[in-house]
This record gives sequence, structure tokens and C-alpha cells, in this order.
Amino acid sequence: MYQAETQLRVRYAETDQMSYVYYGNYAMYFEVARVEAMRSIGFSYKEMEDEGVMMPVLESHFRYLKPGKYDELLTIKTTIPSLPGVRIRFEYQVFNSQEELITEGWTILTFLKKDSHRPTRPPHNLLALLKAYFQEVG
Repeated sequence: MYQAETQLRVRYAETDQMSYVYYGNYAMYFEVARVEAMRSIGFSYKEMEDEGVMMPVLESHFRYLKPGKYDELLTIKTTIPSLPGVRIRFEYQVFNSQEELITEGWTILTFLKKDSHRPTRPPHNLLALLKAYFQEVG
């Protein structure tokens, strides 16, 4: 299993009239956390796309427990629970500045060839970077 943490501060434009994070913005927060989690192991979305592989979201799920608030520093814990095949699952937990779990969810993305839009295996360099986190213990 691979885990990473990303922090971001809630901006005014991301909130509703109650100064709560507008629910639709959590999809953007999950994307930021996903990209930063991949970057933290040395993998670049941009380079992958330049090499002709895209990663669209197939499914997403959100469970809202408490509101995130304007100017609050949020911590998003991102987990890749298993090595990817044609699809990859990311799981997220969002914590407020009091370290309370406020939102959780997951996304499933697929790897597609840019030119044909057909499913493909994950890039070899991504698998190589992730494999170290999935070694059997014992």
C-alpha cells in the first residue's frame, strides 16, 4: 500500500455562503492530492500524457462527515491500496486543522492510449516506482 499526505488551505472562492467548502470542490481537492501523491514518488502526470497515456476518472465517491471551512488548512491522506492494472484506485481521507476526519472517498481511474482512447497497462516507470510499497513482508 502506498500513502501520501497533501496539505491545502481552503480559499474563499471554494466556499459557500456559510463559509463551508462547497461539496463539488472536493473532486478538485482529490485531484490535487492524487497528482501530488504521484509526484512524491517521482512520477509525473505531464510526462505520462506527453508519452501518450491518459488517466480519466471512471468512478468517484464522496462521504461528507463535517464541513471544511474558509481559511482552514486541510490535510488529505491519499492511499493506493493495490498495484494498478488497467485501472487504479485512490482512496482519500480529508482532515481539518483539528485532525478530525471531515470527508472521505475514492476514485477509480483507467489508463488510456491518447491516440486510440483504448485501455492500456500502466506505464512501466509507474509500476516500478510503486512496487517497492507493495513488497510482501515476512
